Amino acid sequence: MGISRGTTAGVNVPGYSKAGIRKSKTGRWRAAALILLNLFMIAHIIQWRLMGRTISPIEPSETMYTLQNGFVNAGFIFFSLAILATLIFGRFVCGWGCHILALQDLCGWLLKKMDLHPKPFRSRLLVYVPLGAALYMFVWPVAYRLFSKPGNEPIIPKFTNHLVTTNFWQTFPSVAVAIPFLLICGFMTVYFLGQKGFCTYACPYGGFFGLADKFSPGKIRVTPACNQCGHCTATCTSNVLVHAEVKQYGMVVDPGCMKCMDCISVCPNDALYFGFGKPTLVAPKSNAIKRHYSLTWPEEIVGALLFLGSFLAVRGVYALVPFLMALGCAAVTTFLVLKTWRLFRARELSFYRFNLKSSGKMHKAGLVFVVFACAWIGFSVHCGWVRYHEFLGNIAFNKVHLPDELALAQLDPARWLTPADRENIVQGKGHYLVASRTGLFINNEALPKLAWFEYLLGDAEQSVQTLGRAAAHQKDQSKALSLYYRGAILNRLSRYDEARATLDEALAERDDLILARQEKGESLWQLGQRGEAVSVWVDAVQRNARLALANNELAGAAIASGKLEEADRYEKQADRFTPNDPLYHWVMARRLQDLGMTELAKKHFEQSGQVGPGSGMTNQH
Repeated sequence: MGISRGTTAGVNVPGYSKAGIRKSKTGRWRAAALILLNLFMIAHIIQWRLMGRTISPIEPSETMYTLQNGFVNAGFIFFSLAILATLIFGRFVCGWGCHILALQDLCGWLLKKMDLHPKPFRSRLLVYVPLGAALYMFVWPVAYRLFSKPGNEPIIPKFTNHLVTTNFWQTFPSVAVAIPFLLICGFMTVYFLGQKGFCTYACPYGGFFGLADKFSPGKIRVTPACNQCGHCTATCTSNVLVHAEVKQYGMVVDPGCMKCMDCISVCPNDALYFGFGKPTLVAPKSNAIKRHYSLTWPEEIVGALLFLGSFLAVRGVYALVPFLMALGCAAVTTFLVLKTWRLFRARELSFYRFNLKSSGKMHKAGLVFVVFACAWIGFSVHCGWVRYHEFLGNIAFNKVHLPDELALAQLDPARWLTPADRENIVQGKGHYLVASRTGLFINNEALPKLAWFEYLLGDAEQSVQTLGRAAAHQKDQSKALSLYYRGAILNRLSRYDEARATLDEALAERDDLILARQEKGESLWQLGQRGEAVSVWVDAVQRNARLALANNELAGAAIASGKLEEADRYEKQADRFTPNDPLYHWVMARRLQDLGMTELAKKHFEQSGQVGPGSGMTNQH
């Protein structure tokens, strides 16, 4: 039985929409809750900016750091409690406490104000993406540790307290990434995939909440007063066939139900209510409810492959696109490819109120759609090309195991490269150069690796330039490390003034980067500012007494000043922490020799197995 719309459809009747459906009384309460949530998030950020420390982000993704590193943070506690609550009350956290859902609701509301009502995109296979993404984010790290960890390490690292942080934004993308993230995961997924497009086809947290909902006794249930009017289904923004499910099962069993309570509010007979009873798992299986899907089975298979390919193409590209954004991009790309394919094949096709094609003739709206779709798909393909080269460059980089200390011991590290190392370096450099030259944005993680390849191949000058470019696009620890390596290479090039300035920049970013202090001391020593050099080395040793090279440098400085007792004390401290490794001794000998500390250099050359600093040594790796 359907509701009679003769007296309400298209007429402004208090309590009813233009379509003749009762307006939800809980919608405003839920909107208020979501607005309050976002205000709390803003207050959280302001409090951190003002005080310098705050509670760690209350974000489910923070659970990854708990599983991988043992960091117990606010996000882990929130996600754990939310899943436990879902096991009892059902999937309500998404509907009442998710900022991304709030964004989707806002986008849906704005579209409806423009008389564009989001139409759900229904797929049989892509609905499993959220669960797969959740398993990858939260289960795979534990499984990986189980199969790859050394025998003496636990599956989950020892838990440590990270409930308070001084770097609130450390695990979040930059504002430049956040804006397109909100545009794609908010507006675009709603526009192309429906009101809850991101929740349905991308959100990994929803994957776990949907699974937990199957065990929950808390459901939307029905009384005999239901007359199948369909108001509940018409008002549901989660694309649940409420009227059909309550008729068949006596409750809503679809895990996509987010307990927003709109269906209860609009029921003309007050036949729906939230109550406790048997969970979905014990409900009898039935095929009585006929579901209509947007794709045929061949299109489903092609769509799944498109989703995977487009996800891999954009995830992590330029070291910018985060996991959730890549999922949203992949969902939109999949829709656009399949819709464009249909547009070229079909004689009639519309989208929202726009007639794209009729009687085999493409309309202006269709041409606009094709242009947009081709631009989006072309950009995704280009991202895939860049990501392919970045990926191969990273593989090559990880295959080169030459220690940094050994490579930086002298200007030309070629003697330490095996043929396999050289081949990987040449190939990796080629891939990074292609990605850099054809990319539309700077990858600030790939540039330092390219610079390292350039240095290993003997082009130290180019490496210095590349590291400077990288540092200009980096911040915090990444920037400090690029500046440190740049300063170290400048020292090997005997450009000591530039090296000191670069190392000062590195220390301004990270005051605790002790190796930068050690290198700065060498710059000052070579510039004749020996007193300052000693002060810097003393500071480094006070921060970490195990620095064998810095202790040796202090011993050499003391010998040069005739302070033999002090020199002996530093030398003994250096010997305590010097590994019994010929290569390590050779590295220290080279560094000390460059500083003119020949007596100590000779000692370490002898311990490395080399008779003197000018003789050859077996290429060990």
